[in-house]
Amino acid sequence: MKIKTDEFRVKQGDRVNLAKWPTVAKPIYKTKAAYRDLLDAQVDELSALQEILYASDRYSVLLVFQAMDAAGKDGAIKHVMSGINPQGCQVFSFKHPSAEDLDHDFLWRTTQCLPERGRIGIFNRSYYEEVLIVRVHPEILQAERLPLDAVDTKTLWEDRYRSIVGLEDHLHRNGTRIVKFFLHLSKEEQRKRFLDRIDEPKKNWKFSSADIEERKCWNAYMQAYESCLSATSTKTAPWYVVPADNKENARLIISEIVLDTLKALNMDYPETTPAREQELKLIRKQLKQEAAG
Repeated sequence: MKIKTDEFRVKQGDRVNLAKWPTVAKPIYKTKAAYRDLLDAQVDELSALQEILYASDRYSVLLVFQAMDAAGKDGAIKHVMSGINPQGCQVFSFKHPSAEDLDHDFLWRTTQCLPERGRIGIFNRSYYEEVLIVRVHPEILQAERLPLDAVDTKTLWEDRYRSIVGLEDHLHRNGTRIVKFFLHLSKEEQRKRFLDRIDEPKKNWKFSSADIEERKCWNAYMQAYESCLSATSTKTAPWYVVPADNKENARLIISEIVLDTLKALNMDYPETTPAREQELKLIRKQLKQEAAG
């Protein structure tokens, strides 16, 4: 089945209503074996493209993952990026900001972790937390010690959206391709996954009482996500709303979107110059002589 990735893309200027976006998509695979074959093929192709990205050293790629708890971000990153050379990939998870982070603007700590040319950077949560969790829990703003005239919640979120879009535009102009994934999980599926984490001893570590407290804010989070996706999905840094109730399906969709992004760069290995060819011929001759001697 051909994965039509545009079906999951938020078009620039669209007003997002998540109730109208599915959390379940038509299955891309028929059996578990077929799923593994499809993902293996995607991973192999992704690995080959990542090698060219690294060799050409002209572009970088930033993948941003946001979701409610238990939506499968960690699993998607693990499975989709399983074939990537660790030298060419960097993964960062952003949790509570440190005291040093709070002494800077809200984009500072993530900006330090942006991928270098030739590399793929992955943000498991990101600067978008500042317009999501902070919006749902505005008391967090007190710890950020912002100037008093900057803490007007009537304009604060729009100001932060502009800052984010401005940063992403700047990065795109300088060779960083940004793709953002919102793993769209239903509240019922989250309930089932929470129960699984409680009932399965090996998964107990994944669950905390804080997860239940955040679940109580579900509607507020959906509103925050709708506003965020609407304001910050652009042609050059799009959001994709990925149905996440089926983990395997979600991974295949994400993998295809990453592949589309890399293919669009039309990369190739660096060409060898005539001078370099002569140098290599000389080195080859020396190595042959060394073996003969």
